[in-house]
Amino acid sequence: MTEELGYEQARDQLIEVVRELEAGGLSLEQSLTLWEKGEHLAKLCERHLEGARERIEDALKSVEDGNNDEG
Repeated sequence: MTEELGYEQARDQLIEVVRELEAGGLSLEQSLTLWEKGEHLAKLCERHLEGARERIEDALKSVEDGNNDEG
């Protein structure tokens, strides 16, 4: 399922969902299904980005803590 997708895969699928929605010609039900899929993919991307942000902040904090120990 999409929960196992990496960031790049989820982003690429989200781009495709947006393209399909923008192209139009879908029934209301198809549009709603795609919209829901897009919402799910967007949230998955956000979780990946938040995890990356936390890792960067932790790494920066470790560097700063290391610099403070030397001073």
